[in-house]
Amino acid sequence: MKIICVGRNYGEHAKELGNEIPEDPVIFMKPDTALLKKGSDFYIPEFSDDIHYELEVVLKISKGGKYIQKENASKHYDEIGLGIDFTARDLQSKLKGKGLPWELAKGFDGSAVVSDFVSKDSYDLENLNFSLIKNNEKVQDGNTSEMIFSPEDIIAFASQYFTLRVGDLIFTGTPKGVGKVSENDLLEAYLADQKLFSLKIQ
Repeated sequence: MKIICVGRNYGEHAKELGNEIPEDPVIFMKPDTALLKKGSDFYIPEFSDDIHYELEVVLKISKGGKYIQKENASKHYDEIGLGIDFTARDLQSKLKGKGLPWELAKGFDGSAVVSDFVSKDSYDLENLNFSLIKNNEKVQDGNTSEMIFSPEDIIAFASQYFTLRVGDLIFTGTPKGVGKVSENDLLEAYLADQKLFSLKIQ
């Protein structure tokens, strides 16, 4: 099982981190060991003092393929969920400054939180609200209409390089509002009005 992630897929988020708007999807990977076990708390790792939350819509691949055409891409996933791409921002900045890969900052154990999945047919994927509440305050409020690259764009692009297999997960990017987590924070994620998960920070 692969975890494929897309960076800078919301223009306002790219701007808040001082990044350019990309011409193609920015792809990076997390190992399967990054998945946080369901029901577990998230523990801030000892190597970072600046862990950021990034709430994202996650696609679950239901039909494998290679060189998938955009017009057929919707046939390759039936379910969506929400996830948090936890990022060691201090470590990421250090690595980027040296022109090095980001994996240490993005792929560490427990850095991928994933909710249960729901049928995509229950939602309008072109106009879907999702939000993150931190300690009873809304900190991220996104809509899929703001994506630079649609789920179908991402699947078509990624499948040029990686054979997609059933069960692979695709994190589709985060909207603006990312920020630091601290011990004892409570994060709650909503897809439209449905709460898909809550998470305690330790």
